[in-house]
Amino acid sequence: MSHLTSEQLARLHQALLQQQEDIRHRLHNNEHYGLQESLRDNTGELSVIDNHPGDAATELYHRSMDISLVERDEHELKEIDDALTAMEEGSYGSCAVCGGDIPYERLSVVPSTRYCKEHNPRQFSPFTRPAEEEFLSPPFGRTSLDEREEQNGFDGEDAWQIVESWGSSNSPAMAEDNEIRSYNDMEIEADETEGFVEPWENFVATDIAGNHLTIIKGNSYRHYMDSEEGDYLLDPNEKRSRE
Repeated sequence: MSHLTSEQLARLHQALLQQQEDIRHRLHNNEHYGLQESLRDNTGELSVIDNHPGDAATELYHRSMDISLVERDEHELKEIDDALTAMEEGSYGSCAVCGGDIPYERLSVVPSTRYCKEHNPRQFSPFTRPAEEEFLSPPFGRTSLDEREEQNGFDGEDAWQIVESWGSSNSPAMAEDNEIRSYNDMEIEADETEGFVEPWENFVATDIAGNHLTIIKGNSYRHYMDSEEGDYLLDPNEKRSRE
């Protein structure tokens, strides 16, 4: 025998029918949140190929959100139908888990519920994370492959160095090196050579046939010699002048 009075059941029955009508009316009036039309008709575009990827991504996001809203409404309709069926069978107001009575105060707020407060499956927040996060872990530096012995190509660190070379909001206090003389020295591995492997390749030149070795005594050459890494055999005249 139900713990609810006939008057309470009548009020709850009317509330369920009203909720059911409101959801169906909302879905009908907004054409299931616009999902009754194709994405092409909805956007008015014959093709998204010539659009900016950001525009296409925005439309896709809105489409996904509309699908979620429809699924939510359909889930609520299913719960209302189950509650109305339970009323007809005489089991309405009893918890589907423990069989105990659901207080009228709770039913008046959530007429479609089939659970008491203690056994409500929605009372716990999910702790699961999106599967994409496992693929993207770690979030930073996963494409920096310099530490791999077989890596000698363009990687994530190289991409960042190119972007950083145009400037950033970092101050010298945030630089990796403690001795910063210029903002140009703040970049990651700012002293890394570009376009050549050995430092001397930056100032040693030949003609088009590979003959007539020439030493270009610019800043790179001076830095190479001053750092005591230079080989004077490259330039015998330099060796004699220093001796």
